[in-house]
Amino acid sequence: MKKLTGILILIALAVLIVVQLKGNKEISENRIYQYDKEQEIIVHTEKVQLSYGKGNYSFTGTFEAFKEVKINADVQGKIVKMYVDEGASVKKGQNLIKLDDQLLKLQLQSVEAQIEGLEADVKRYTVLSEADAIQGVKLEKTLLGLKTAKIQRQTLLETIAKTTIKAPFSGIVTMKMTEIGAFAAPGMPLVMLTDISNLKFTVNVSENDLSLFEMNKSYNLKADLFSDLELKGEVILIGSKGNMGNSFPVHFKVENTAKTAIKSKMFGEVSVDVTGDDKSILIPSSAIIGSNIQPQVYMVKEGKAVLHNVSISRRIGNKAVIENGVAEGDEIVTSGFINLFDGANVINSKN
Repeated sequence: MKKLTGILILIALAVLIVVQLKGNKEISENRIYQYDKEQEIIVHTEKVQLSYGKGNYSFTGTFEAFKEVKINADVQGKIVKMYVDEGASVKKGQNLIKLDDQLLKLQLQSVEAQIEGLEADVKRYTVLSEADAIQGVKLEKTLLGLKTAKIQRQTLLETIAKTTIKAPFSGIVTMKMTEIGAFAAPGMPLVMLTDISNLKFTVNVSENDLSLFEMNKSYNLKADLFSDLELKGEVILIGSKGNMGNSFPVHFKVENTAKTAIKSKMFGEVSVDVTGDDKSILIPSSAIIGSNIQPQVYMVKEGKAVLHNVSISRRIGNKAVIENGVAEGDEIVTSGFINLFDGANVINSKN
């Protein structure tokens, strides 16, 4: 009897567990959102029209010094004079730093004395050689020694000249990296010289926007800090290699103002006027989905979104010029892509 009672209790518990699990399943299913694929999705659409591919587009960039160099010493020596301080304006050829040249000058005096003696010997040996009083080889050796001494003198003169470090171009001393008493050596930077009378303006553009720029052509530029200042920039380089973000550099040469108001690392923008002679199909870039390899758009047909492949010839700002895939009068989706899929029922948000 007890055994039968235990079995009945187990059966009752099993039935209770099954009922509870079934109830939990129904509750879970009711809580889970079941998306209705037949439900209309609200989207924004536009009619495709033919238009001229023209407009004004701008790209943000940075001004930099056209020339900037860290000036090193060509010879080693102790710094005995600093002719400039940080922030000083200098002209091309102006003295910047003086190295100790006393030992070199003493060597030069020794060589000049040697040359003076050899020149006297050459005169004396020339007379004796003409009279056959000495062998001609002695005169030849003296002449060779004189030539060698003159080369040594020229070498010392050039070395002494290099102890005075001069500005290679006109500019501003933007950094001083040494002081009087320090030791200079070849390859050791001493001062940084920056020329901002001319500037280099750089923008990074996508591959589709590279066609907007032409070498040696001038474009309108503005500095953010001086928005009323009109500048012209000539394209001097169009990058042939993109960076990690697939952007390409475009460099412009810009003449600074007379007072060099624009400084290195200031921000600005370049404006590009685009005009088109023929009408083309331009659609908003926001309508394009997929990759650059295979761009696609959603076209609305009979109340349904239909995915179509398109070919893009180029991009102009926030517009894309379409070669094929859509035609004038087609209706395309420009926004509202959440939950959108090929074949979905759609309704225009304007309706």
